[in-house]
Amino acid sequence: MDKSESTIMPGVRPRGRGALGNAVGRFEGAARLAFEDGWEPPEERVLRTEVRVEVPRSAVSYNTSPDLPFDRAINPYRGCEHGCIYCFARPSHAFLNLSPGLDFETKLIARPGIGAVLDKELRAKSYKVAVMALGTNTDPYQPIEGEYGVMREVLEVLRAFKHPLAITTKGTMIERDIDLLAEMAGQGLCRVGVSVTTLDADLSRKMEPRAAAPKRRLQTITRLAQAGIPVRAMISPMIPGLTDHELEPIMAACRDAGATAASYISLRLPREVSQLFQDWLAEHVPDRAAKVMARVRELHGGMDYDPAFGKRMRGEGPWADLMARRFRVAADRLGLAVKLPPMRCDLFAAPARAGDQLSLF
Repeated sequence: MDKSESTIMPGVRPRGRGALGNAVGRFEGAARLAFEDGWEPPEERVLRTEVRVEVPRSAVSYNTSPDLPFDRAINPYRGCEHGCIYCFARPSHAFLNLSPGLDFETKLIARPGIGAVLDKELRAKSYKVAVMALGTNTDPYQPIEGEYGVMREVLEVLRAFKHPLAITTKGTMIERDIDLLAEMAGQGLCRVGVSVTTLDADLSRKMEPRAAAPKRRLQTITRLAQAGIPVRAMISPMIPGLTDHELEPIMAACRDAGATAASYISLRLPREVSQLFQDWLAEHVPDRAAKVMARVRELHGGMDYDPAFGKRMRGEGPWADLMARRFRVAADRLGLAVKLPPMRCDLFAAPARAGDQLSLF
């Protein structure tokens, strides 16, 4: 049996999900094929979200990538219910012996208690402060945050330590935390990037089915900006042949909403994401599928994806050069070609704990 066969039960409706299949992960030694045994009542066949709880042993993860402007991050959740079909983080679910397909958006892992672990790590004498990134793998403000509140745990610890942080999200639940974020932003300790991939609500619903609609994300930008929180418009991923024509309108809409800076990243299709995305194209935009993939391969030297540092975020070639020029021109025209000031690291200090001896000075 081919490992790519689906583990979706016949009759299950993946309604409101991004992926169309659930092929087993690349590290699994056996394939599984679901079949109907007659016991499951039809009304229970809707594919529902499952959440498991992980006891976190560490909070901060580090990277040495020259493509990233940060060297550390925190991931409150594994998997993401937003279900964005293009998500480059999908392959990480294979490390959990889960599928990067539907499992990635329906079998999630929450990490409550991570705040206490983070507190301990930040108090270590060897810890050297630098900007902490949140939302770099999966969205910390996906729907289950409303029940588990793991992101709020993390923010409360970072605020207590006066630790600088940068958040990336497309989740409107960030508005719940404006009280903490505005306080930190006022001290030069916080900024937020809001991802807007398209202004087409119908396309967004198909491509990122459980994320907020584009208009609602623009409202989030406005509310954050009005609270004094610096917001970067993140137009990513730009999908050649599908959303690239929207680059300038998205930038203008985000500027009008209150964003003060902007950035973009081209579509990335690492490992299992490529086939998942191609299946999605064939189902939802069959008339443009061939054009999109031809452009993607043009960006990556004939491959679906080139993971080489310096190339993976933008690609190379005429289309990549054109996108870069268009972005620079639009950013200059809209006043978004702004280099935000560095966040403060000099305020970092471990807060006193109950029972600590106070200093005499």
